[in-house]
Amino acid sequence: MKNRFTKLFLIITAYVFFITAPGNTVAIESAYSVPGKEMQKSGAMPVNGILVFQSDFGLKDAAVSAMKGVAMGVSQNLRLFDVTHEIPAGKIWDASFRLYQTVTYWPQGTVFVSVIDPGVGSERKSIVVLLESGHYIVTPDNGTITLLADTVGIREVRVIDEETNRLPDSYGSDTFHGRDVYAYTGARLASHIINYDEVGPILETPVQKLRYTHASFKNGTLNGCINITDVQYGNLWTNIGRDTMRLLHMSAGKSYKVEISRKGRVFFSGQVRFCNTFSDVPEGKPLLYINSLGNLAVALNMGNFASKYGISYGEDWKISISEK
Repeated sequence: MKNRFTKLFLIITAYVFFITAPGNTVAIESAYSVPGKEMQKSGAMPVNGILVFQSDFGLKDAAVSAMKGVAMGVSQNLRLFDVTHEIPAGKIWDASFRLYQTVTYWPQGTVFVSVIDPGVGSERKSIVVLLESGHYIVTPDNGTITLLADTVGIREVRVIDEETNRLPDSYGSDTFHGRDVYAYTGARLASHIINYDEVGPILETPVQKLRYTHASFKNGTLNGCINITDVQYGNLWTNIGRDTMRLLHMSAGKSYKVEISRKGRVFFSGQVRFCNTFSDVPEGKPLLYINSLGNLAVALNMGNFASKYGISYGEDWKISISEK
C-alpha cells in the first residue's frame, strides 16, 4: 500500500511540475495573463528568447528576410515567428488591431517587432513598450499601441537610444528602421544582450493613440466601432465586449435593431438575430454572435456581410444595437 501512495505522489508531483514549468502554457480566461512576482518586484518581465514580427512589407521581396537576418545576426538562439506581414500599406489601425488580437496568447516575456511606419525617418519616436501583461512591443510611436494600451494596459515605455541600439554601419539610410533599429533592438532585448532599461530613456509623454468610438451603453443602446472585418469571410468584428453587452441583457434567439454608419451615412439598418453560431439562421441571413475574442460581431451565414453592404472598418465606422 505504501508503494502505491508513493507512486501516486510522484505522478502528481511530476504533473504539477510539467504544467508550471517554463515553456508550458495553459489556456487563460482573463483578458491577459497576470504578471508574475518577478515582474512585480523588478518592474520588468524577463524575456524568453521569442521574437515575433509584424509589418506591412508583404512577402514579395526581401524586406522581411532582411529583418530576420539582422535578428539572427544578433543571436542564433532566438526563436523567430510572425503575426502577419500583410497589413495594408501604412494602416496603423490594422497594426494596432492585429497586436490586440494576438499578443496576450503568447508567453510572458515575448518581444514583438511591429513595423507599420509611414513616418519612417521623421521626428516620430521609436519606442519599446512594456505591457502590464509582461509582453514587449518594439514599434514607432504612431498609434500602433492604441488597442493594447486601452485593454491590457502599459507599465512603462522607453525611447530607443539609436546611439547604442542601431545596426552598426546603417546610418547611410533612414528609410528602413524596421531592419536597422526595430529588428536590431528587439533581437538584442529578446536575447538578453541588453536589459529593458538599456533600451533608452523613459518616455516622459503619453504614447500616441488613435481616436475611435469606445464601447458604451447609453439610453438602451450599445455603441461601438467596427474594429476589423474578417479577411476571409467578411464578418464585422466590433469592440463591444461581454461586459458592455450584458447591460442590454442580450439573449440568444432574440432579434435586435442594428445600425452601421460612417460619418453620418447609414450603410445598414435592420433587425438581426443574436445567435450562438452561424447555422442558427438560414443561409444568406444576418446574425449577431460572439467572436473568438469575446466581442460582438455581425455576419451573413454563408455570405460576406462587408461586401454586400459596402462596409469597412476603423475609427470612423460606428455600430449601434438596441431592442427597438
